[in-house]
Amino acid sequence: MVLAQPDPAPLASGPHPRPTPARRGALATTACMETLQIGYLHAVAAAAGCTLAQPFPDHGIDWHVSHSAPGHTTDDEVTIKVQLKCTHQLGPRPPGPTFPFTLDNDHLTKLARTPASVHKILVVMIAPRTQDDWLRAHHDHLELRHCCYWTNLAGHPVTGRRRTTVRIPTARVFDDRALCEIMTRVGSGGRP
Repeated sequence: MVLAQPDPAPLASGPHPRPTPARRGALATTACMETLQIGYLHAVAAAAGCTLAQPFPDHGIDWHVSHSAPGHTTDDEVTIKVQLKCTHQLGPRPPGPTFPFTLDNDHLTKLARTPASVHKILVVMIAPRTQDDWLRAHHDHLELRHCCYWTNLAGHPVTGRRRTTVRIPTARVFDDRALCEIMTRVGSGGRP
């Protein structure tokens, strides 16, 4: 007698939908979003050939990213400061050439200060609302959803009483090529 074997459960990756939601830990979603954006930054920095340092304690800046290249004229290694933010308030693709993001005025003042001896950028990640949609593992790649965008807020005015909305350009996707271009400009004495 041959027993029929049940069809194997669909994999968590590939073209098949996920069978059931994963039993996730009790960590707050905002803490998980912070970890997700750090993973994104690490992947981008690794692909760009950059080193990362996390200031301790962090004084309003999350990461220092450094890049060594023979073409730098200001120093053999240049550094920028990166402030990470993550939101799920927008869809997978923000509409239009920019999207709004609101910062506390104290934080904006730190990011907007000019002149600065070390340039700063704000990197905003748009993540799906549900953690089930953050990652897809495939045999040949890991898909991390959705995307990070960057901007340099140097000189940006504070306009709100406690918080100010800034516009993040959607053309400035934060990936390894963008980071290399930022570092090349800074290494030549320019702004990010």
